Amino acid sequence: QALELRRGQFARDQGVLQDQGRGQGDDADEMDIADKQIYSHGSNNPETRYPESSLKPATSPKQETTFSTMNQARKGARRAADIPPEVLDSLNRGEAEALTLVENLATDFALLLSHVMPELAERAATQIDSTAGVTKRMVQAADCVLQAKGVAAIEELASHRADLVRGWAAYMIAALPEQTLADRLQQLRRFAADEHFGVREWAWLAVRPAIVAEPVAALEILSPWTQDKDANVRRFASEATRPRGVWCSHIAEFKQSPELARGLLDKLSEDPSRYVQDSVANWLNDAGKTQPDFVRACCADWQAASDSKATAYIVKRATRNL
Repeated sequence: QALELRRGQFARDQGVLQDQGRGQGDDADEMDIADKQIYSHGSNNPETRYPESSLKPATSPKQETTFSTMNQARKGARRAADIPPEVLDSLNRGEAEALTLVENLATDFALLLSHVMPELAERAATQIDSTAGVTKRMVQAADCVLQAKGVAAIEELASHRADLVRGWAAYMIAALPEQTLADRLQQLRRFAADEHFGVREWAWLAVRPAIVAEPVAALEILSPWTQDKDANVRRFASEATRPRGVWCSHIAEFKQSPELARGLLDKLSEDPSRYVQDSVANWLNDAGKTQPDFVRACCADWQAASDSKATAYIVKRATRNL
């Protein structure tokens, strides 16, 4: 009965995806159609879910077999009401990974943490607010573990088979005090390269406040990431620095002076991965809301320099709202 009540709450919670950004401040942006495709349905796209990534969660052979079989045999739910009870139970136990954002939203964070770390069950029940937006719940879960178990628990969560649990580890790293931005990003790189689309989102969302505080420094640190062989890492460099983004505070400097990021963006203008291309296009779409002339000039330069299909796609997507 308690499980059904929580399912009802989370079904209402996911009914309006925009509400999940609440608590991020007035600068929290809304999703456009391109963002919704990745957040809601992206995990059913093989390239979006597993583009050129080799990192896999640590599991025993038996766990890996059960885990893989369950996810390969089904498609991700697009509505909370469509999640089979046995799947939701597996998600809440940390025995399955979410295939869509909807499945993440439907997961009971306190229940999941109680299965991952039974000794924290009571603390989780009081510290994690099931009515809060998903990003707030991520922070609450990470804080709950960090306060009770300390830094030593990060690796335990980082190697867990459940995507949400690995996401909590990313938030724990981002919350550690007295770290430089470079240190935070270096430690989060493994999550940027994770095989699961959700973990990759949690990685940049976790460190976004630090990037907002030092956006120009972030560009310098992330610029080499644009040349990484892993498309997930290259995409992180773009997605984490978007002027607006989704469910996160805006970067005022990039809204007003997007040319500051031109060097980073230029390195991705012909990226072969559609996953990266979409992120770069969304970066420019963000910028176009305040500095449309910059976007037009940037796209014109890229088109003059390259006739690649990748560049043509980025330009078309980047200018869709101009």
